[in-house]
Amino acid sequence: MWNIVKDPTVTKPVKELKDKWKLLPAFLQVKGLVNQHVDSFNYFITVDIKKILMANSKITSDADPLFYMKYLNIHIGNPDVEEGFNVTKPTCPHECRLRDMTYSAPITVDIEYTRGQQRVVRNNVPIGRMPIMLRSSKCVLTGKSPAELAKLNECPHDPGGYFIVNGIEKVILCQEQLSKNRMIVEEDSKGGIACQVTSSTHERKTRTNIIVKHGHYYLKHNSFSEDIPIAIVFKAMGVESDQEIVQMIGTDDHTLSVFAPSLEECHRAQVYTQTQALRWMGNKIKQRRIWGGGPKKTPIEEARDLLITTILAHIPTEQFTFKVKAMYMALMVRRIIEAQTNPKLIDDRDYYGNKRVELAGSLLSLLFEDLFKRFNSELKMIADKNIPKIKAAQFDIIKHMRQDQITNGLITAISTGNWTVKRFKMERVGVTQVLSRLSYISALGMMTRINSQFEKTRKVSGPRSLQPSQWGMLCPSDTPEGESCGLVKNLALMTHITTDMEEEPLIKLAFNLGVEDVHLLSGEELSHPDVYMVFLNGGILGVIKDYQRLVHTFRILRRAGYINEFVSIFPNHTHRCVYIASDGGRLCRPYIIVKGGRPMVTQAHLEELNRGVRQFEDFIHDGLIEYLDVNEENDSNVALYQTSISVETTHLEIEPFTLLGVCAGLIPYPHHNQSPRNTYQCAMGKQAMGTIGLNQRNRIDTLLYLLAYPHRPMVKSRTIELINFEQLPAGQNATVAVMSYSGYDIEDAIVMNKASLDRGFGRCLVYRSQKCTLKRYTNQTFDRVLGPMIDATTRKPIWKHEVLDADGISAPGERVESRQVVVNKSMPAVTMNPIQTTPGQPQQVEHREVPIVYKGLEPSYVEKVMISSNNEEAFLIKLLMRQTRRPEIGDKFSSRHGQKGVVGLIAQQEDMPFNDQGICPDLIMNPHGYPSRMTVGKLLELVGGKAGVLEGKFHYGTAFGGSSIHEISKELIKNGFNYLGKDTLTSGITGEHLSGYIYFGPIYYQKLKHMVMDKIHARARGPRAVLTRQPTEGRSREGGLRLGEMERDCLIGHGASMLLLERLMLSSDAFQVDVCNQCGLLGYSGWCHYCQSSRQIASIQIPYACKLLFQELQSMNIIPRLKLSKYFD
Repeated sequence: MWNIVKDPTVTKPVKELKDKWKLLPAFLQVKGLVNQHVDSFNYFITVDIKKILMANSKITSDADPLFYMKYLNIHIGNPDVEEGFNVTKPTCPHECRLRDMTYSAPITVDIEYTRGQQRVVRNNVPIGRMPIMLRSSKCVLTGKSPAELAKLNECPHDPGGYFIVNGIEKVILCQEQLSKNRMIVEEDSKGGIACQVTSSTHERKTRTNIIVKHGHYYLKHNSFSEDIPIAIVFKAMGVESDQEIVQMIGTDDHTLSVFAPSLEECHRAQVYTQTQALRWMGNKIKQRRIWGGGPKKTPIEEARDLLITTILAHIPTEQFTFKVKAMYMALMVRRIIEAQTNPKLIDDRDYYGNKRVELAGSLLSLLFEDLFKRFNSELKMIADKNIPKIKAAQFDIIKHMRQDQITNGLITAISTGNWTVKRFKMERVGVTQVLSRLSYISALGMMTRINSQFEKTRKVSGPRSLQPSQWGMLCPSDTPEGESCGLVKNLALMTHITTDMEEEPLIKLAFNLGVEDVHLLSGEELSHPDVYMVFLNGGILGVIKDYQRLVHTFRILRRAGYINEFVSIFPNHTHRCVYIASDGGRLCRPYIIVKGGRPMVTQAHLEELNRGVRQFEDFIHDGLIEYLDVNEENDSNVALYQTSISVETTHLEIEPFTLLGVCAGLIPYPHHNQSPRNTYQCAMGKQAMGTIGLNQRNRIDTLLYLLAYPHRPMVKSRTIELINFEQLPAGQNATVAVMSYSGYDIEDAIVMNKASLDRGFGRCLVYRSQKCTLKRYTNQTFDRVLGPMIDATTRKPIWKHEVLDADGISAPGERVESRQVVVNKSMPAVTMNPIQTTPGQPQQVEHREVPIVYKGLEPSYVEKVMISSNNEEAFLIKLLMRQTRRPEIGDKFSSRHGQKGVVGLIAQQEDMPFNDQGICPDLIMNPHGYPSRMTVGKLLELVGGKAGVLEGKFHYGTAFGGSSIHEISKELIKNGFNYLGKDTLTSGITGEHLSGYIYFGPIYYQKLKHMVMDKIHARARGPRAVLTRQPTEGRSREGGLRLGEMERDCLIGHGASMLLLERLMLSSDAFQVDVCNQCGLLGYSGWCHYCQSSRQIASIQIPYACKLLFQELQSMNIIPRLKLSKYFD
């Protein structure tokens, strides 16, 4: 049972490593959280964009064989902004936010082209502008110290990783997808087994399926009109003899007997040679309309081209040798045959090793490639058109290079979030989102979010459930509840997402380590039981006998730094394969390497890290720490704690709390809470008011919530320190008494102390911005701002214009009430066609007033006014309006344990209970909130906070650790308090001691953004819709409260007919109509047009919508006739 170890050094107890968590801040400086966005964008603008340029580097013209244009190099400049024509000046992100501009840099290329007879080389020709990600290598903010950032009006804690487009901060969310170029065997809808490969190269993306129908195997691809028998495909690939086909697929009896019918089918179709097979396939190709003529191809050539370029596109074919492709296809067939007998071999598409995460860089490179190709094809068309024309000047292609196409393509995609790449038929919506700036945590949480491509409407548990393979990579708590539950995920604290790497060196290395090249094999070796196949990124490299040596040597080389640290290698024993992966989008995280039962990282290394001698990169280069991705984790034995290391252990977890993400890391003692409570807190932590950034006073955002006096939490966690939450907190430490008080604390309501509200508890500032632009129009007219209108009698501005200065813009510090004007703007009535003017007279343009009016329940104060211009040469006026709010009944608060509640009563301090030191609670919470919710973490937080206040120190409530309750209890006893945190309180109403002991101490409470003032809504009379004359809907339009169908059913059930009449007609859209009783049509003011008489006219009241329906029916030649009978008869 137990391995008996002879070596005495192994059995000796290992000294526990202290402060392993110090590796975390070192890691977060270089990788993790937001750095994956930045790394991916840097890779795109330094490496990927050059590859795209090289792939499309030459433009030739059909009109002139001598003409060519060649791209030599591409650069991305530094971010700048155009001030007027051809005048640029460097810019910073904050300026772009304030002036509603795009933070972008010019893309310039070096080209060589022919003009007439001579060859011209031009450098730095601009072809467009690239939006720049904040904190990326081209951004102004990289490598700046906090003091320099402050000069640029930026917050040093701001994560970066987003774009600023037209003044709005946009994030490209990580997109999760099935990995490309990998075989996936799964059950199809009919219960059969299919193997599918989604191939993706720079040129095309296609999907190839192999399916089983009635015991025969078929190739299914959407360029064929029907499924092709697999044996015909093999013959078309040049594997003509049946023996060779069978050798490739497998020679054991079972495989032979299963595959035989497919061979027979090929003979029945009378296909024996490669030409016959190609012809057979060529006739089954769907007819594509070929754009641009060109020589027509024979079916044989078409079929061959299709095999080369489209089917299994990721496997290259040189000079029509289909050998590797045939082997790959044979392997697909073999996988299906194996999966038919053994259902365990069916792949799980929700397994995280089969997933890839697309980051901003890869999404932008797809988009840029498409735009660049379109740019080139337009240039080619211009050249084809213009070269044949005879002109005085020679054709110079530089004059035809338009910048706006690439610029607008990128900006539109980022600002709308619609990613459309026509070549790949890729149409995605909602790729980008506006960065939520409710609090610092909401912005950080948005950067670590992962979006799944799955539609939200279907109720499927597979993709939504928590997969074991997500352990350590994705946060188990942080997912929204509701329809997108489990589809929107968040990265854990130490996850890194890889970028693409070069494959060439890996291929050479594998061959040097004894991998037999696939080109030298006949095919039978692949299915031999002794050998393992070697794959690199989904393509077959070859086979190897001693696979353990290959894997072991590969890992040694990776630890020594000869191979990139993010390359992963792992054996899969069910498939008998070794997979090497170096592609981008894999999730990985660092682990400490363990050798011989001891971790490689020693205390000496950690001390070097403390002194600042060592960086995180040095740990990796020295082979002490390595990155494992999801697949390689399966081939490792990871110990969670140092004490649980055994002889088999290969790696040690750096810190267990890195299992959780940013939002869950704020919760103290989350391992003592019921799991859904942590999930609720993750959602609410993003709505808590607090500090947004250190530059929040300089920002002019549409909506900004700030807390007036934020506190650092008394009970904190390691995550809180790592993400600088203490510098930008969102909440306050409230003294809480857990007791029932009055009846106003039922169902989670909380009772607040009026005196602590007076001292500023929960007080917040709400900033809203109003903006307007003053444009110039094409007919020489322009918007203008007029001064206030003066009352003729009092010689003072009218009430509406009271807050305006002489220039027509309200002054900072003014108190603005609802319906008052803040900018008195007027625009010309005619803006399009030119205005007729009589000569000699000054131009008289009539303007109509379009003032910017403040509307809100409470008055606001103008905090600051900014006057600037945006890049369309228009004036831009922005005003920042401020409101100070104190908590009132109905405002929402929550602790950090998903315990939300609204204020139910604000009690006078003299009525509140107090303890023997005279301490009065800030809020009283009902004890019924604890038992059913099982948030023990909240109990621990109260005790820890109380002990911390008495001792003058902060306690830790880190997940899977933190201060133990024994230490905390000792500290309470030392200070003369009950070890359970209970106190004797005196009632403020009767002055007697309360009979029970009351649990009493500080808990960190967050004020959430849902305030009663923003939600209150009522209406008596008000505006109506024009068409139906019914009250409008919605709070913003002063709408009515709709009595819907279900409410109507209730009233019908009660038989309250007059109430129904009143609600549905009299209070809504009652309308007097005249009806002719003779013809049953509607008349008009006592006269029936149809009968030409007024004899039988009666006047009745019907809903206006009903009258409208009758008239709409009449317009469709349907006559509704009303029959009236006397009410009293």
